[in-house]
Amino acid sequence: MIDPDRYPRLSRIDSPADLRGFDEAELPAIAEELRAFLIESVGKSGGHFGAGLGVIELTVALHWLYDTPDDRIVWDVGHQTYPHKILTGRRDRIHTVKQKDGVAPFPKREESEYDTFGVGHSSTSISAALGMAIANGLLAAGQAGDGDKAASRKVVAVIGDGAMTAGMAYEALNHAGGMDQEPDLLVVLNDNRMSISENVGGLTKMLGRLSGSRTLNAIREGGKKLLGDKHNAPARFVKRWEEHWKGMFVPSTLFEEMGFHYTGPIDGHDIPALLGALKTLKNLKGPQLLHIVTTKGKGYELAEGDQIGYHAVGPFDPEKGVVGKAGAKKPTYTDVFGDWLCDMAAAEPKLLGITPAMREGSGLVRFSREYPQRYFDVAIAEQHAVTLAAGMACEGAKPVVAIYSTFLQRGYDQLVHDVAIQKLDVLFAIDRGGVVGPDGATHAGNLDLSYLRCVPNMVVMAPADENECRQMLSTGFRHEGPAAVRYPRGTGPGVAIDAAITDTLPIGKAEVRQRGSRIALLAFGATVAAAEQAGRELGLTVVNMRFVKPLDRALLLELAQSHAGFATIEDNVVAGGAGSGVAELLSDAGLALPVLHLGLPDAFQHHASREDLLAEAGIDAAGIRASLLKRWPELADSAPPRIAAV
Repeated sequence: MIDPDRYPRLSRIDSPADLRGFDEAELPAIAEELRAFLIESVGKSGGHFGAGLGVIELTVALHWLYDTPDDRIVWDVGHQTYPHKILTGRRDRIHTVKQKDGVAPFPKREESEYDTFGVGHSSTSISAALGMAIANGLLAAGQAGDGDKAASRKVVAVIGDGAMTAGMAYEALNHAGGMDQEPDLLVVLNDNRMSISENVGGLTKMLGRLSGSRTLNAIREGGKKLLGDKHNAPARFVKRWEEHWKGMFVPSTLFEEMGFHYTGPIDGHDIPALLGALKTLKNLKGPQLLHIVTTKGKGYELAEGDQIGYHAVGPFDPEKGVVGKAGAKKPTYTDVFGDWLCDMAAAEPKLLGITPAMREGSGLVRFSREYPQRYFDVAIAEQHAVTLAAGMACEGAKPVVAIYSTFLQRGYDQLVHDVAIQKLDVLFAIDRGGVVGPDGATHAGNLDLSYLRCVPNMVVMAPADENECRQMLSTGFRHEGPAAVRYPRGTGPGVAIDAAITDTLPIGKAEVRQRGSRIALLAFGATVAAAEQAGRELGLTVVNMRFVKPLDRALLLELAQSHAGFATIEDNVVAGGAGSGVAELLSDAGLALPVLHLGLPDAFQHHASREDLLAEAGIDAAGIRASLLKRWPELADSAPPRIAAV
């Protein structure tokens, strides 16, 4: 529970209605209490940190001024929302964030009526908020449903922490600003020049040209009243003159040309200034954009000085800051990829590395420093990243796209149309495949084997350990055509890594890990270790399948002749996954062999630890064993035969 002596105001705020009971003069003090409480709570639990500290004042101002939850606030990106969650009834549970049955790390509609739109990926807020504004406009006009509340409802999209670098944001701006019936919509651009890494691209440079524009905004509003209808000739002339004049001083021309009235930039940590602007914009008609400038990690000196390192943290002592763990640590799969990329780049001058704003998360920090001319951070633009790679491959380069599984979903059309159809030589290094855990459904890589294996011309691999991951990366790189290596978050079983980059695997060849009898366990990727344990206990054959596409047809047909059944095991949804490929192969060969498919459920998993989610899905060693015995009870009736390691 919150300490009322340390937090005399915040302890009295259980909802935004309570916040609105305070006088405006007390809001800065509330913001300071909220900042201190956020530092304390994330210090205990871990979680996203710097982005929330940067929007403390904005969160307080919005919930004080707007009648939430009836007024809609749509957040983007979701890791900015810890202060929002604290003010909207989840204060005393915020320390459970990311934990099983705890507070979700991102906005989640089923968790709170104040979470108006669920978000994990970035750059969705303007589209969603525009949809709400359009629907409310129709409701208010009596053209759809009950419009009693819709007429006065306000809609605000808060976009920041790099989200404005993605193309979807501009699609929404273009739509909103070009509508004949202008929607009443406020977009707050939280400009902190950061995403998880530093923001990149031309927009970032434009937003850096900071200058006040209050006088111009006042002139503009006065002119609108005098000139009336925006479609008449004098109004159109003055609008064009104003846009060009204003563009010489502030970074507004782009937004004005797209049909938004631009206000700013203003200091996003100055509550009186924020409220002054918001009060004016709240009652203006049409699309509005408020540009605020903030500091990621504001109010915690260590986070301000290391905005990348404090983007997300584990539990830490706020007095000391984040302290690295002493001693050597096992390399993660991300580390394996990052080292391989640099080693291969040293030998192959045609290698180019691409990331959609995930340099740290995808393991490209070292590569970006050692090969800056061959490193391309395209910002939060997954579609562009894939087609950029396709263009590079057309000219004989060998691009490697380092991307999270869940984010590749955004570039799926480009993977199909621009890479696979043209059989272009692009390697996809897919991090966070399978169960990810604490970040929840939006960050889970549960679908990739299903959506990749159905694409013609693709080679799809899933490593069982660290060294195999390195071998597969070399295999995919040497392969002529599109290839994907899909690996999980975190560390592997601890297999020693061979430094050679020449080691490759024969395409489509599996590895028999142990020879048993009765049932053959066909394990893909990170599930191999658990399958081996269950297989040893029951005396079964265990195969490290390695390749999801193409499958090892010869081995599978051989095993089908000597075993009573197969069990496929994968950390991917069962629907359309690697196991489905095995069943299709058997059907094509005319074999009616019993097959048990173990994998992730036909549901979006909640946030919890990776270990908890694997156990819930029944694909840890205990779960695999239990499922095997349920399907084939006779496996428990006799002592398992001796098995032979291969």
